[in-house]
Amino acid sequence: MTKITAAITAVGKYLPEYILTNQELETMVDTNDEWITTRTGIKERRILKEEGAGTSFMATRAAQDLIAKNNIDPKEIDLVIVATATPDMLVASTAVFTATEIGATNAFAYDLQAACSSFLYGMSVASTYVESGRYKKVLLIGADKMSSIIDYTDRATCIIFGDGAGAVLFEPNEEGLGFQDEYLRSDGVGREFLKIDAGGSILPPSEETVKNGQHYVHQEGRTVFKFAVSNMADVSEKILERNNLTKDTVNWLVPHQANKRIIEATANRIGLDEEKVMMNIYKYGNTTSATLPLLLADYEKELKKGDNLIFAAFGGGFTWGAIYLKWAYNG
Repeated sequence: MTKITAAITAVGKYLPEYILTNQELETMVDTNDEWITTRTGIKERRILKEEGAGTSFMATRAAQDLIAKNNIDPKEIDLVIVATATPDMLVASTAVFTATEIGATNAFAYDLQAACSSFLYGMSVASTYVESGRYKKVLLIGADKMSSIIDYTDRATCIIFGDGAGAVLFEPNEEGLGFQDEYLRSDGVGREFLKIDAGGSILPPSEETVKNGQHYVHQEGRTVFKFAVSNMADVSEKILERNNLTKDTVNWLVPHQANKRIIEATANRIGLDEEKVMMNIYKYGNTTSATLPLLLADYEKELKKGDNLIFAAFGGGFTWGAIYLKWAYNG
């Protein structure tokens, strides 16, 4: 009996129209283009400005882009997972609403939250569903409206994050392509270094928490940077070793777009040349759950069937990991 693997067979994306440049940020906080570019590699980021539009707005449009490009019947989708750190609202799942909006009436849906590692973890979940034989089409969407939780007077965070969404479809493959291996990790020691203090069950919303600005992302940059650099590089090296891969047999590194220096450190650890490293941080910033699928959408035309891709991410919590996937079609 032929082994079933889970392959990505389609990608889609959505980015808001509004572009927040480094020059505009100079008028908002004490910073400048050179400072931001040198430390992060970011030149601009997209911001969702539509009134009343949340993460589902972008997730829906990324999914619709994927569906339209590949002539997919939404009714054939079995499961919709939305990887996000910024759901539309608490309790009611963003994925459920997104599935309804795209006409995936035969699918069940739920959200998955692991901060910036959400999409990476979602790849593990989606591929497992497909490999089990239980479901044929699993739509995984990474989407975040980070502007909704950013304090634009805080230089440490407002320069980094942007809004966006990307989507991929996982389907069964009998050629040995698709998902190959994973190495996923987490450590609660990171809980205090990258977080939002208020709004959860420990500290519910109140007039005081709003007044104190406790509903915005807080990050201890140096600590997070230190953990991210070492851990993203470690897991990338580990996944290569476990699968007997070398810098010559890896075609692409697909790294979470948190900081250009972190990306470069990961690539250097596994000896990859710059042309093998996917990067779009300069134009989107850190879109959290959306960085990995947005990379795939931007580089889709360059991907070839059989290419070896190494995905790596690091997020709050802390959460991190790497996944090895063989690309299943020619872009």
